[in-house]
Amino acid sequence: MRWLRRGAIALACLLLLLVVLAGAGLWWLRTGVPGESGTVALDGLSGPVRIYRDGHGVPTIFAQSDGDAYFALGWLHAQDRLWQMELQRRVGAGRLAELIGEAGLRTDKFMRTLGIYRLAGADLAALSPETQSGLDRYAAGVNAWIDGHPGALPPEFYLLRFRPEPWRPADTLVWSKLMALQLSANYRDEILRAQVIARLGPERAGTLFPDLGALPPATLAALDQTAPMLTALAAALPPPLGPRTASNEWVVGPSRTDTGAPILANDPHLGLNAPILWYLARIETPTLSVAGATVPGVPLTILGQNRRIAWGFTTTGADVQDLFLETVDPADPSHYRTPDGTAAFETHNETIAVSGGDPVTLAIRSTRHGPVLSDLDPGMAELAGDGKVAALAFTALAPGDTTAEALYRLNRAGSWPEFLAAMRHFRTPIQNVAYADGDGNIGFLVPGAIPIRRSGNGKLPADGASGAQDWTGMIPFEALPQALNPPGGAIANANNAPVGPGYPQYIGDGYDEPYRARRIVEMLDAEGPNTVARSQAMQADTLTTEARELLPLMMAPLTTMGPADDRMAKALALLRGWDQRMDRNRPEPLVYMEWLRRFAHAVFDQPLGPLAREYFGLRPTVLTTILTRDPSWCGDAKAPPADCSVLLRQTLGEALDALAQRHGADIAAWRWGAEHIAPLEAQVLSRVPVAGGLISLATPTDGGPYTLNRGATTIDDPEAPYAHTHGAGYRGIYDLADRARSQFMIATGQSGNPLSPHWGDLVADWRDGRYLTLHGGEADLAAAGASLTTLQPSQ
Repeated sequence: MRWLRRGAIALACLLLLLVVLAGAGLWWLRTGVPGESGTVALDGLSGPVRIYRDGHGVPTIFAQSDGDAYFALGWLHAQDRLWQMELQRRVGAGRLAELIGEAGLRTDKFMRTLGIYRLAGADLAALSPETQSGLDRYAAGVNAWIDGHPGALPPEFYLLRFRPEPWRPADTLVWSKLMALQLSANYRDEILRAQVIARLGPERAGTLFPDLGALPPATLAALDQTAPMLTALAAALPPPLGPRTASNEWVVGPSRTDTGAPILANDPHLGLNAPILWYLARIETPTLSVAGATVPGVPLTILGQNRRIAWGFTTTGADVQDLFLETVDPADPSHYRTPDGTAAFETHNETIAVSGGDPVTLAIRSTRHGPVLSDLDPGMAELAGDGKVAALAFTALAPGDTTAEALYRLNRAGSWPEFLAAMRHFRTPIQNVAYADGDGNIGFLVPGAIPIRRSGNGKLPADGASGAQDWTGMIPFEALPQALNPPGGAIANANNAPVGPGYPQYIGDGYDEPYRARRIVEMLDAEGPNTVARSQAMQADTLTTEARELLPLMMAPLTTMGPADDRMAKALALLRGWDQRMDRNRPEPLVYMEWLRRFAHAVFDQPLGPLAREYFGLRPTVLTTILTRDPSWCGDAKAPPADCSVLLRQTLGEALDALAQRHGADIAAWRWGAEHIAPLEAQVLSRVPVAGGLISLATPTDGGPYTLNRGATTIDDPEAPYAHTHGAGYRGIYDLADRARSQFMIATGQSGNPLSPHWGDLVADWRDGRYLTLHGGEADLAAAGASLTTLQPSQ
């Protein structure tokens, strides 16, 4: 028995050692959480900078120069979000495989083929000296923290075993190109439309793509020939960087508010991760006063308010990408055909470093239209049929992008003419920009580079050799959609079309369904003046207005034929009495969504086959068309049913079976919030066993895909179809009567370090519709208990 005692003692010692080592490691990692008070001496400052942080770690920067303020913001961003910044620039540079091995190769090959980091570096020369200086000073601040911080780096650096390189201005400029790529991915739609047409024919495809229009025989023949290559190209592309649509904005003029001054509200909808994309900050210098949402890695305030104006963005859905099918010269494969004969491919090689593997050499070709995407997979050459390759034309790949110049000037604009002058420099991604100023003006502008095509509308891959659908220029700035003080005294956009059918130029068709836009107008037109409180209620609104039209169409056939059983009768009774609000504490949203999802699968999956997942979505406007005008989709197209009643009753029964299995038999006890949960996952740490659970910020939420309080989900994920992964990561409401009443909120917290008290301290406030204010002088902030850090020039 003595050996057992010795073994037990040895095991206890080993466990104690492990606990001590774990504690020491945790203590070391906690040194990466910045202090929020004291004095720090730094090289590169021209004068002292005072940084006040409120109880949530939101900074107000007081500096004597804009350059020192940008330096301080870079230092703060690096303190709180260095891993986010590192991952962002590595994605843009095509250098993920250096960290994660072969898993990063598909993304790296794509980014290197596009060349966006190289272009970002070259764009620097197109910017004014003032903007270049701002980027340089910001980079100096980032590097001051990287070089001077004595404690730990964020945990991800140790997990992946590397140190950050110095920050460069190109690392900042690549962010807008990544956003352009995420928010302008209509070339993927071109591929999908072509695949669906090849599978179903143009008439059936027209139901799924209502704006497709008539297609000439030559186009159809070309699609048949290139379908195998397009299918291979779709498989070779990396996953999209994130969701590309959905944001809300409205601006109300002085005649319709309680203060006699405009109110502007904006909540951009992007992926919901931890940390969230946005970082709240306020800057005060003698020449710059701005508050709102910044992005770590970028010194400029992307969304917010300065002394005189406020602005907000929503994505336009403009068609700024075209896929051109180039014809390789059969006599000389180093050339391709153009309207003027043949031209040589531009070629170069890039080497991608791979962690744990050999470097990969990537041969990149470009045509007069853009980079050849079909080279991403060498096997596509065998599928190209008559010697075709696919090249991408994309406005974000044009040299001399001055979008950073536009934002620099926007932060300083004080009037509508100055706003227009700033936005002349805006290139990409195309945005709907709402405007308000202290003089009572409200406005709207769609700035950026939108192509004019010789013919066609870019809905399908185009023939590159003929030049028939080549771009002939960009819509002139003066001809872009814009309005100042329009009749009605209010402007709203929720990714719906920014212009009517009378607009003379083609902008695009990547618009969201109009449900959110209609709800905004409905709430703005409610009785009484518009107030900041009303805008808060609008951003928290959970009414799912598509159900007003769609749900009665789904229920009416079951009223005629009757429910299959008592359980179905109870479910239908609940839905009849439902107020159509996506409340996390109610069962009706869960029943409705599960039924709608299963009905959509039953309608789309069989005819689309392998294309179903790419196309799949709830698509209420398409389903409304099918329910009212084309029930052939609800059964065998060769012997179509008279209506969709059988399929509706079948899918409701399947939905109730599935929900009972997941949540028990009592329908009244089911809750939308049991499945509509915002995971708010960290992109690396949440995947670490045990640690992922300890740092979780997951929370049940209200809202749905079509509510103003956007609660869009991973609807095509059979394991978690209602996970809330897309929504308002930032909310801003700007009162032009009094900046102290303007409201701000982000989804997680200011810090990207799970050991920080500001990792997730805003989650509950964000979920429940509460806000922060960003205002006050130094004495006010100190009196309110804000901490003070002073950055002092080194002697």
